[in-house]
Amino acid sequence: MNKYIAQLNSLPTHKVIKAMRKYAETNKIPIINDEGLTMILLLVDLVKPKRFLEIGTAIGYCVVNLALFNSEIIIDTIEKNPALYQQALDYIEMANLSERINVYCADALDFDLNLLTDKYDIIFIDAAKAQYINYFELYKNKLVSNGIIITDNLLFHGLVVNINNIESKDLRHLTEKIKKFNQWLAKNKEFQTRFFAVGDGIAVSQKVIK
Repeated sequence: MNKYIAQLNSLPTHKVIKAMRKYAETNKIPIINDEGLTMILLLVDLVKPKRFLEIGTAIGYCVVNLALFNSEIIIDTIEKNPALYQQALDYIEMANLSERINVYCADALDFDLNLLTDKYDIIFIDAAKAQYINYFELYKNKLVSNGIIITDNLLFHGLVVNINNIESKDLRHLTEKIKKFNQWLAKNKEFQTRFFAVGDGIAVSQKVIK
């Protein structure tokens, strides 16, 4: 994000958030950047969700920011990695948010959806990128009729428009899967989706009410 614009946008400030940023940088753990976070906070402001579901907790950076930004939101979040799950729990407790953020340690594709709230106003997908279509299809029915699904990292550091220049076969294969998801989502008639070159690429999808 342009540094000038970044300075104009105000994000939650808390000692726990500062600690999380430092931990993520030191341990090379991907967290949402300021531009993407600003976009999500704007959507929270507009939608005013009561329930928020996140697929891919990591250390809990995004949900801690959300809970500090909106004092009424209740969040469920799923993380597959046990070490990251525990780190998220620790930070959430440090921020005194345990009553509003529920973290589940599980593979989101094998998770018992009956353990979750019936419906969510916003679902945020930010987990294994190769599984985005599967996440979307599995969790779309947990969305309220006028809710939105947000998906992140759709530009994948700009690689989706430079696939031919990727030397690594594994990286090229993953990038092709992300591009396939983007095309699938753009053509999905069940949802109206808008794509934004914000952060690392964000899509906002709302179910088409017939």
